[in-house]
Formats: sequence, C-alpha cells, structure tokens
Amino acid sequence: MGSISVRSLGKAYRQYPTRWSRLAEWLSPLKKPRHHLKWVLQDLNFEISPGESVGIMGVNGAGKSTLLKIITGTTHATTGNVGIQGRVAALLELGMGFHPDFTGRQNAVMGGQLLGYSVSEINALMPHIEEFAEIGAYMDEPVRKYSSGMQVRLAFAVATASRPDVLIVDEALSVGDARFQAKCYQRVASFTREGTTLLLVSHSADDVVKHCERAILIKGGRIEMDGSSRDVTNRYLDELFGKQRSNPTALESSVAEVASEAITMDLDNIDVFAERPGYRMEEYRWGHGGAEILDYRIAAAGELYPSRIDSGCVTDFHVKVLFHEAYESVVAGFLIKSLEGLFLYGINSFLAGAGGQRMSAQAGEVKVFKFSMPLRLNAGDYLVSFGVSSGDPRQELVPLDRRYDSVLLKVGCEKPFWGIADLDSSFEVVRP
Repeated sequence: MGSISVRSLGKAYRQYPTRWSRLAEWLSPLKKPRHHLKWVLQDLNFEISPGESVGIMGVNGAGKSTLLKIITGTTHATTGNVGIQGRVAALLELGMGFHPDFTGRQNAVMGGQLLGYSVSEINALMPHIEEFAEIGAYMDEPVRKYSSGMQVRLAFAVATASRPDVLIVDEALSVGDARFQAKCYQRVASFTREGTTLLLVSHSADDVVKHCERAILIKGGRIEMDGSSRDVTNRYLDELFGKQRSNPTALESSVAEVASEAITMDLDNIDVFAERPGYRMEEYRWGHGGAEILDYRIAAAGELYPSRIDSGCVTDFHVKVLFHEAYESVVAGFLIKSLEGLFLYGINSFLAGAGGQRMSAQAGEVKVFKFSMPLRLNAGDYLVSFGVSSGDPRQELVPLDRRYDSVLLKVGCEKPFWGIADLDSSFEVVRP
C-alpha cells in the first residue's frame, strides 16, 4: 500500500537582477549573494493515506506542477521533505522521452525501464501493453510515423502496465478519443478500487469530484483549503471567477412589477432564500455583486416545493433577483448536479430563450425568472444552483450572484433504469 507525506515543504528559485549578476556571484571571493529568492511553494503539509484518492487544484501559477516535480523526484525542495511508500507511477507528460527513430516496442521497453521494470518484466507485460494501446502493427514501426494520439495511447499503456502503489496523474486523463478516454478512466478506477493511492492534478472540477473523495487547493504556493472534493472544487471556481461582493446601496427607486405567472412571489427586497423548503445551509454563494438572488420557488404537478418530484415531470424553477446596478445585458442561469458534485445539466436564459433572449435591468429593479424542464432523472437526491450574470452571453459573462448547491431536490422514479438520465428508450421486436 502506498502513501505520501509532505512536511514543511518549500521551493524557491534564485532570481538575479541582470544576466551578469550570477557570474559576479560565482566569481566573488566573499561569495556575496547577488540574488533574491522567489518562493513558489511555502510550508506545505499534508498526508495522503494508503488507498486514498486526492485531487490537487489551483489556478495557473499556483505551484501544482512544482509540487509534482518534487514528489516525483525530478526537482529538489528548498525546505522540508517528501516521504513516499510503495512503487510510484507518474503520468505527467505522456510520451515525453520517446525516441522518434525507435519503434513503439523499443520505446515501451525503455519507458518501462525508466519506471523501474526489468527487461524480463517488461516482456511479460508487453501483451497487455499492446492490447491496451490498440495501435496494431504500428507497435513495430518508428514512433515518428505515429500520430500524437497513438503516442499518447502507447505512453499511457506503458505507464499503467501494472498496478502501482501510488499513481500520480497530471492532466493526463483526457487523452485520445472518447472511447480511449473511457478506457483510461476505467483503468484508473480499477487501480483505486484495488488499493492504489491516487494523486490527481487537474483543472477539471468534474474529474476531481469523480475520482477523488478529497481535494487540496493551492493558492500562491500555500495550501488554501483541504477538504471534501465537492467543497474544494466550489472554492476553486471562486478562485477562477473571483469572490468580491459589494455592500448593497440604498434603493432610490421603487420595486418594479414582476411577470404575471410569478406574481405570487413577494415583491419586497428581503432575502428569504434560506427560509424556503429544501434550502441547504451548506450552499456556496459568490460573485462580484451588483445583484442579489433573494428567493426561489419550485413547482411540479400543481404542488409548490414538492417533497418528491416524479421523474419526467415538468418542473418550474422561479428565481427572484434584485439588481443594485443597471445593466444593458443580464443572464440568468440554472444548474443541477449529483450529490457527488457531477454537473448533470446547465442552461441560461440566453440559450433557453427562442433565438437567444437578451434582457436589461435597472438599478432597484426586481426580476423573476423561470426555467421549466422535465426532470428526466433517476431516483435520488440532486443539488440545484441558481445564478445571475452580466455581459455579452456570446462572449464573456461576469458573475454577479451565484448560489451553488443551494437547494436539495428529491426525484422519484417508477420506471427503473440504469444510470442518471432517462433517455426514454422504447423497445420492440421487429422480427419474431
């Protein structure tokens, strides 16, 4: 069983003011330093237990790649240390090191030796490598004849030829075509089920939630958050889009009228969102400010806030928004996820409106938006998120207020099927 221990880890690089400063420092008889240290990692401490799956997240420049290089031994730490137990397989830059004039088989042997296999072990694993890579006769052709996808197939097959104690993956699960991606996911999942410790570095919130029960967010070279993968991915999204909320200013105009189909919603500017049935106090709220989501209504089969919605039933989601500032273009958004955090369906008012619907808003105005859809989902609990943004929906939207995972929804299903979404299949015998 493999494990990883990171203690007081730090990494700094020397920076010199001019290109001659390094030479002057070397030649100085007093060894007077002419550089300053730029820290890219500072005081990192975490433990990954045997069999645990952990995701590493962070925006570009946060220090993720440097951390992986230290863990895999390709660079040295300035302070602290890393302890690893068990055999390690690292999927970093797949195909790096392949010699273009050598055949795929020769490169597989060399790649296996770099991973610590003996030649006899590689030869024993070669049938499995060939079967997984699916490149056929090209196995004995020079790699220079390979497409980039074929190189990735072979590299992944070599790196995962046998189950390691620790598997380190850096943005390498989205290789090849869709069918080969599925094979990669299945192999990684089978490794983790058998006890492999997984360390996954990815910008994909879906990948981290799907493959890891825990995640670590790195910001500015330090650990910003360490917790469940769903909570950390929400925080990561905040790092991508910013979390800056301004204090609401006093309203100078009266509240506007709302659409007739939602007239039952109160027209005041009080946030009663948390008082509604199904609200989750663990919601993740963020945005730049300028608008507030104050209330929501869910209706299905003539019932308001139903405790259970039948699969396939057309359901209305109303959301009330108060605008503190005027905007030429606003867009309402809706998102539904599984309890594990997987994105199942998302839509916004521009995409759902006929031909693309643009809306404006005035300061002090209240708008009520409605999304309607048949919830063709399997029986289970789901998370609903609401959002409102400004900007050009065809280019870039600025999130004003987003309430992620704010409502818990229960769906029941009388017609059993496998999976999450009901594709409403039919069946008939066309030839008795």
